[in-house]
Amino acid sequence: MPEYIPLDIPENPRLANNITHFARALRRAGLPVGPGRVIDAVRAVEAAGFTEKADFYYTLQACFVSRPEHRAVFGQVFRLYWRDPRYMEHMMSMMLPAIRGVQEERNAQAAEKRAAQALLDGHAPEPPKVEDKPSEDTTTIEMDMTLTMSVEEKLRTLDFEQMSAEEVAQAKRMLARLSLPVKPIPSRRGQPAHAGRRIDWRRTLRASMRQGGEMRELARLTPRPRWPNLVVLCDISGSMSQYSRMVLHFLHAVANEKGAGWAKVHAFTFGTRLTNITRHLRQRDVDAALKSAGAEAQDWEGGTRIGQCLHAFNRDWSRRVMGQGAVVLLITDGLDRDDAGALAKEMERLHLSARRLIWLNPLLRWDGFAPKATGIRAMLPHVDSFRAGHSVASLEELARVISRPDDLGEKARLMALLTG
Repeated sequence: MPEYIPLDIPENPRLANNITHFARALRRAGLPVGPGRVIDAVRAVEAAGFTEKADFYYTLQACFVSRPEHRAVFGQVFRLYWRDPRYMEHMMSMMLPAIRGVQEERNAQAAEKRAAQALLDGHAPEPPKVEDKPSEDTTTIEMDMTLTMSVEEKLRTLDFEQMSAEEVAQAKRMLARLSLPVKPIPSRRGQPAHAGRRIDWRRTLRASMRQGGEMRELARLTPRPRWPNLVVLCDISGSMSQYSRMVLHFLHAVANEKGAGWAKVHAFTFGTRLTNITRHLRQRDVDAALKSAGAEAQDWEGGTRIGQCLHAFNRDWSRRVMGQGAVVLLITDGLDRDDAGALAKEMERLHLSARRLIWLNPLLRWDGFAPKATGIRAMLPHVDSFRAGHSVASLEELARVISRPDDLGEKARLMALLTG
């Protein structure tokens, strides 16, 4: 761990080394920082100087921050690394469990957790050692661990957006183990069966012709199972970036799972335009699949035009992928500023083309959520089920109810608020 270097010493020769270590901490916290940006930062500081801490802060921010959501992480890492000489004590208080009567907040800020974890290089500090035989004047601390949760149990209910870098990696491994099973759909076509309810007259007559016209037994049929397609429409706009990445990890596991039951899995992303990423998700390696999908979709973390993108899907892809009673998963927060009437029309058309239309909305993580946004009010009446999609537990719940035609999720409650 590099030591704290005061900023009021411009001739300090270790400043370049500290900037390099600072860049490594940013990279461990999730920022895309490479050697080129480190060189640019050293040159920028050399040109701009750092007589004022604010100037030094914004100089490094201009070199290392390229996305708005990275500003909070950069600010926390900067504060712990450059501005706070006691940053190690601060990180220890965040990373160690609280045993002095003050419980750590469950929903800590993701940026602060990622900053502390990055500066500790992914290694949690060792807990204090306790002697086997305490002396008489030593106070024994007893802890009730009956209500504690395992790491995976905590991750199941933790919001994707509130996860640290290490928690995101663990959550991705949990999502890779999930499945999305579906029940077959009975079809009109039949297959031979000894205990079938329908009589196969053609096979019965062919058998009787081989026996001189004598009909000895009736051949029977049972409905042949038919597996539906899974069509996923995933919002990749700026407000959905973290959720869409986690959901796409889950969909990659579903698309490559053997025996799940789906005939085909079709995946589309949309922000300002619609992109088909089906062939990319078929790659076995999840990192390579999502990298190629990201290269295909040019509107990551941009704006949102839900109505126009749904219109493009209904016009160009609906007849190709929606046959055989497809189940549609729509992953979006519904925050759209386009024409609400056009959005409602496209949602109605999508609903009529699908066997079931399930909407996953991460905004349902809030207890007081209400359909106040114009886009949500236009879309809600045209879905079969309205569910949360912000955590591993919400996706596990989706796997349990996806084959239940009576599942409405939160639609009934929100429709009552909408009509009332």
